[in-house]
Amino acid sequence: MLSRACFVNSLIFVAIAAVANSQTPPVTLDVDATDAARKILHARLTIPAEPGQLTLVYPKWIPGTHGPTGPITDLAGLKITAAGHSVPWQRDAEDLYAFHVDVPKGAKSVEVSLDSLLAAGDEGLWGASATAQLLALNWNLVVLYPKGSNPHEIKFAATLKLPAGWKYGTALPLARESADGLEFAPVSLETLIDSPLITGAHFRTVDLSPGTTPAHVLHIVADSAAALEIKTNDVAHFSHLVAEADALFGARHYRSYQFLLTLSDHVSHFGLEHHESSDNRIPERALIDESLGTRQAGIMPHEVVHSWNGKYRRPADLATPDYQQPMKTDLLWVYEGLTTYLGQLLTARSGLWTNETYREDLAWTAARLDTQVGRTWRPLADTTVAAPLLMFMRGGAKSWRRSADYYPEGWLIWLEADIIIRQKTAGKRSLDDFCKRFFGGTSGPPIVVTYTFDDVVAALNEIARHDWREFFNTRVNAINPRPPLGGIEGGGWRLVYTDVIPDVLKTAESADKFTDLRYSLGLLLKEEGLIDDVIPGSPADKAGVSTGMKLIAVNGRHYKPEILRIAVKEAKTTAAPIELLTENAEYYKTFPVDYHGGEKYPHLERDSSKPDLLDETLKPLTP
Repeated sequence: MLSRACFVNSLIFVAIAAVANSQTPPVTLDVDATDAARKILHARLTIPAEPGQLTLVYPKWIPGTHGPTGPITDLAGLKITAAGHSVPWQRDAEDLYAFHVDVPKGAKSVEVSLDSLLAAGDEGLWGASATAQLLALNWNLVVLYPKGSNPHEIKFAATLKLPAGWKYGTALPLARESADGLEFAPVSLETLIDSPLITGAHFRTVDLSPGTTPAHVLHIVADSAAALEIKTNDVAHFSHLVAEADALFGARHYRSYQFLLTLSDHVSHFGLEHHESSDNRIPERALIDESLGTRQAGIMPHEVVHSWNGKYRRPADLATPDYQQPMKTDLLWVYEGLTTYLGQLLTARSGLWTNETYREDLAWTAARLDTQVGRTWRPLADTTVAAPLLMFMRGGAKSWRRSADYYPEGWLIWLEADIIIRQKTAGKRSLDDFCKRFFGGTSGPPIVVTYTFDDVVAALNEIARHDWREFFNTRVNAINPRPPLGGIEGGGWRLVYTDVIPDVLKTAESADKFTDLRYSLGLLLKEEGLIDDVIPGSPADKAGVSTGMKLIAVNGRHYKPEILRIAVKEAKTTAAPIELLTENAEYYKTFPVDYHGGEKYPHLERDSSKPDLLDETLKPLTP
């Protein structure tokens, strides 16, 4: 059941929607993307205004990014006019996302022109990314709006001009299309920013639920025509994903759902959730390279789960009144952690992964968390509260600092919760029942219903009585030197280490260009031998090796990943240390690493003394 606060909140959003539908005139936003290949978007806005002081703000806290990620430094060419005359502007000295203008007498609006300079490659995190052949557009990059406006109320009427011949996909409702471009129906600022668009020269659309309502569509844009050749089996798996999500939650909170998939090696790779769509960006060959596709298979299941957990149901402290107010992120272990668990489940249930692949990825996740020595001083809760900082943290040395562990550790916590429910109810109930009760409700258009920690605990107790408050407090708020493995062990499996590299690790190393020896030497290396992490207390750490060094040679031979692995293997039968020659800011030094334990890689091993509840969680809910 929804709490009274949640019910009232949902009524408020219905009322807000009614107000938004009656508001006139809208802000007009005209975007010219014909220079997208040059990494430039041109925008013009006409914003209704009264004479006097006006403060315009650039969206700062973008939903789903968990931080002040609005790329204000990419805004350029800002000019403002009113009643035909140029109007000077001044940035606020404290709020750097705010611009003050003095609207002259007789003016009924201000006209704003600006450019957004699109980042290239990995620099484009959370924003628009473009190549010579495609564009993934987030509208918040080209928006200013009056300070104090309610994003649920203020309306925007957007147009978009595309390069010749480019096709597009978006959840934003279209009013008309012509040779001059696209004209979208007026919507609230909230809906505009919640409706990204992809476009490009190489484009394909796949209907994932033919003949059914609501529609589910996969739009694909790529840097080449060859990359669009999606396999028939993959289409079937994505269609099965839609069916499995529907069966899991029992209701849909969207009018239609658009999977937006960008395939490129020249944009930042991530996923971002929205009510009626998801923005998924992965390597160019992900649909035509089987191993790479397996590596990327979980992104769309994760983001579609967010339509229920994150968009429809949202932690109360993340449901801020506008894009300028800071978000409190302490419940990200539910928002992102539970979504990680459910997204991985749906990846297996839909057939995008085999059960074996799921178990391999789970083992690797648990093992990585077990090397996070930072857990001896930093509870998981602090990684959620500090999420806005983690969005901007540098790479390297993450085992001692920790990073956004609420994603992977949330997987383990919610798996354990699922296993406990199955045990306490003799298999009659599971976390699936919680999901249907907590995230289901009544199907319809997007609304937001907030929740608190107390709501989560109460809903779980309706499924299976347990001290859920203590369960989560122990795993989230307390210091835990070891990751929560209760779900794996209670599910009939155990985490073990062997000298066999799991396929998921092989694929990940090949795709992301790293070498993972954290479980033996205690080293994580990037391409060309750059040491990204040294596990505190590991053999490499005890020998004096540190993050930021570059591995030059192993036992006198030029470093290659296979050479290092051979050295680790051979050291198991000798007493001699492994000699690592490193470079540290132009200085060279050899470190003898006294390790003789052989190669170690994580796997799950079946515990036949217990029922296999782990595989029970992976059983599809639909044919």
